[in-house]
Amino acid sequence: MLASRPLPNRRSFAKRCGISIALLLSVGLSALSAAQSPAASADARPQDDERAHANAAIALVLPLGSETFGRAAGAVRAGFLAAAAAAKTRAVVIGHGDDDMLTAVNAARENGARVIVGPLVRDDVKKLAAAGLDLPPTIALNQLDDGAPLSENMYTLTLTLDSDARQLAHRARDAGAMTVAVIASDSPLQQRFASAFNAEWILAGGNAPSMYRFDRAPDVLRLLRGELNRNRVDAALLAIDGADVALAKSYVKSTPIYTSNLVNENPSREARNELDDVRFVDIPWLVDPDGAPYAGLKRPEYPNASLDRLYALGIDAFRVAQAFANGTPERLDFDGATGRLSLDSSGRQFLREGRLMVFRSGRAVSAEPR
Repeated sequence: MLASRPLPNRRSFAKRCGISIALLLSVGLSALSAAQSPAASADARPQDDERAHANAAIALVLPLGSETFGRAAGAVRAGFLAAAAAAKTRAVVIGHGDDDMLTAVNAARENGARVIVGPLVRDDVKKLAAAGLDLPPTIALNQLDDGAPLSENMYTLTLTLDSDARQLAHRARDAGAMTVAVIASDSPLQQRFASAFNAEWILAGGNAPSMYRFDRAPDVLRLLRGELNRNRVDAALLAIDGADVALAKSYVKSTPIYTSNLVNENPSREARNELDDVRFVDIPWLVDPDGAPYAGLKRPEYPNASLDRLYALGIDAFRVAQAFANGTPERLDFDGATGRLSLDSSGRQFLREGRLMVFRSGRAVSAEPR
């Protein structure tokens, strides 16, 4: 374990990017204050443009009235309604503020919804799971703590980095790696990303990863390079902010490098040129814009990739809700905007597999075998 001085007090990733979808989904949107948007109606009733469809079979419940989370919710809503329009299916949108999610869910039940999609915020998912309500099939867009039980009829469809980390662990093993170094910052998001990778790596038969703490201080980075030169590994995972990946890579050198899709948050041209051979998992909506599963859907211009991912989550959330509208399916498996999604009768958490990408000559291209 590297010894290093404390990390400098830097601005949060949410403030640098405008919004952090990964943080939203992994730690409950607590750091999204920079992603504020004009407050939508905070009362628990269909939004004005949706009120005519109050008896629709599908209800989408989102924190549209939240100053902190309203912008994120708006992107999910836009993707959801784009998919509903393409399918010529009605859906009702019920907005709420920061403290009235349960009122919104009850409004959806009273309106006769056969499927509820939401909540979006992790703390709201916890609250709903503990409320003991008699729910129709409910597709939560965030997850509970590991091992925490969902209430009856609740399912989870998320964009957490945890699933990407598990996928990277398998891809590194499939590429022949037997030993791996995990270089992680102290942020809760990156610690969770590293932990998910480590657990899956060991389950896949790998030895316990060598753990190192990331710090931008030059003397610590030199120490990191020395440690990696002495303790050769077959691969490295960088569980750090995307803006730091190019810097860390210059000290890790030739070892195959894996990291999160935060590295793909609109990096500068100079940064992209320094990221060659770095691998990450991202959603098809971003890396395969002409994909058949979402051909013809409106593609808004968002200021960052985080909002694009939320829009794609809305697309897939509608497709899942549509499949549940006439009864719970025994199995669901399809290529979506966020990846290959699957669910069987034995579980209530959707499994998601994104696309493995790699930077080549300053461009992110597919690393999937042809």
